[in-house]
Amino acid sequence: MPTIVADLIDRALAGFDALAATAEPVADELQYVTDLDTVWRARLRAVAAARGTEPAPPGAEAALDALVEEAGRITDPHRAIDWLSTLPQVALAALGEGA
Repeated sequence: MPTIVADLIDRALAGFDALAATAEPVADELQYVTDLDTVWRARLRAVAAARGTEPAPPGAEAALDALVEEAGRITDPHRAIDWLSTLPQVALAALGEGA
């Protein structure tokens, strides 16, 4: 059974959650992190709602796996904050979506 878009969105959100947890100690940026979470989570969920049952585009699964793996290596909270806007955009590009 081919991987579907919704499965890859779930993987991206898991990576996003890991980044948010890493960014959490930066109290000065809490509102920014919350805003990024709200906006990007909604955008990814909208794609899952619209295209969730579609087969993933060729190469998207490998791209998302590499993206989430790289995000999981981030231990610096400030770098994690940077990645909170990067990860969703790269995930959307891998799925053939405009950011």
